[in-house]
Amino acid sequence: MPFLLNAGRPAATGSLTLASSPARPALTARLHPAWVRTCMAALCLGSLVACSGKDQPAQAGAGNKPAGEPTVGVVVLATESQTLSTELPGRTAAFQNADIRPQVNGIVQKRLFTEGALVQAGQPLYQVDPATYEAAQASAQAALAKAQATARTAQVNAKRNAELVEIDAISRQVFDESQAAVQQTQADVGVAQAALDTARINVRYTRILAPISGRIGLSAVTAGALVTANQANALATIQQLDPIQVDITQSSAELLQLRRQWQEGKFTRVGTQQAKVRLVLEDGSTYPVEGSLQFTGTAVNPTSGAITLRATFPNPEHVLMPGMYVRAQLATSVAPQALLLPQEAVVRNPAGEPSVQVVGEDNKLTKRPVELGQAVGNRWLVISGVKAGEKVMVDGFQKARVGQTVKPLVVQPRDKAAPAGAAPASSAAASS
Repeated sequence: MPFLLNAGRPAATGSLTLASSPARPALTARLHPAWVRTCMAALCLGSLVACSGKDQPAQAGAGNKPAGEPTVGVVVLATESQTLSTELPGRTAAFQNADIRPQVNGIVQKRLFTEGALVQAGQPLYQVDPATYEAAQASAQAALAKAQATARTAQVNAKRNAELVEIDAISRQVFDESQAAVQQTQADVGVAQAALDTARINVRYTRILAPISGRIGLSAVTAGALVTANQANALATIQQLDPIQVDITQSSAELLQLRRQWQEGKFTRVGTQQAKVRLVLEDGSTYPVEGSLQFTGTAVNPTSGAITLRATFPNPEHVLMPGMYVRAQLATSVAPQALLLPQEAVVRNPAGEPSVQVVGEDNKLTKRPVELGQAVGNRWLVISGVKAGEKVMVDGFQKARVGQTVKPLVVQPRDKAAPAGAAPASSAAASS
């Protein structure tokens, strides 16, 4: 039997009045309060669900609204004439190096220089006891005087005999012997003169002089030491440091590749033997004065597979010292149509292969592998992969993905040349 809620006067609390159809008598049933509360909660929940359902389409529409095109920084590639250089290892060496050794035997009487000081060519360095050599000089001088006297006597006799032979007062044999005596005594004078010259030289050798100008090192002997002529151990060493030489090594493979590029016309050869060279010192600083290339080796070292180049640098302040390790930056060629790519534009995959992201004419981002040459400051020399006029992304890698339409914004690239010796800029993060 169907039941209807009574719409008449309010029922007592906690009860509902049920009315039957008119054909049946009205029945009143008392319902439990918990059941009533459950029904009211269900009605409220249904109302909330209905209201939230109306708002869902609007929210979904707002969430599906497309985002704007991201703005990325790009550079427009252009060709330019660029001087290319290579950086090679090298060692400094003294321009001249002289070991000081005695040329006579004797006892060192005095050292005449300050260790570590600059000395001039001809400056006295040591004094060896000259007594023995001065005595030998005096003896040689006396022998010369005796020979000269004998020669004068022979000349007088020869002149007299020439007169006597005319009147047949003496034989022709006596005359010839007197003429021969003149020649013999003249030869004796020459021998005596040479002996005197030798004695004088030995006396001069007792005062040991600097053969070149430069900085002298430590002395190996002190006063009282016995030295011998042409001994194996040097008394001291003088090194000429201004100018100074740098011996540079270059692999034969690099030289062959460079010559091939010259022959193919990719690069133009720079200068001649007097090409300019710059130095990067051990602490990373750049030597302020340029040097010049003086010599290129004519043979390859069979052990190292390298050839030697030699450059000369002015060194008035003696900043460069022999034996220092340096890196020489040497201009090798000119690329008349060089295409240079900012290092921050390069993306490398886990295998280290480089690529760039190019913005096309439709403003879509595409990934393109490139082949790179040497670093030029903070840019890469491009061998292949991109061409002049193309837009390459340098900023906005986190905002845009390959295949997406972007808004390119041309930005000013960083300085075209980083300071010499500066570390190359790191590449952008690898693309996913």
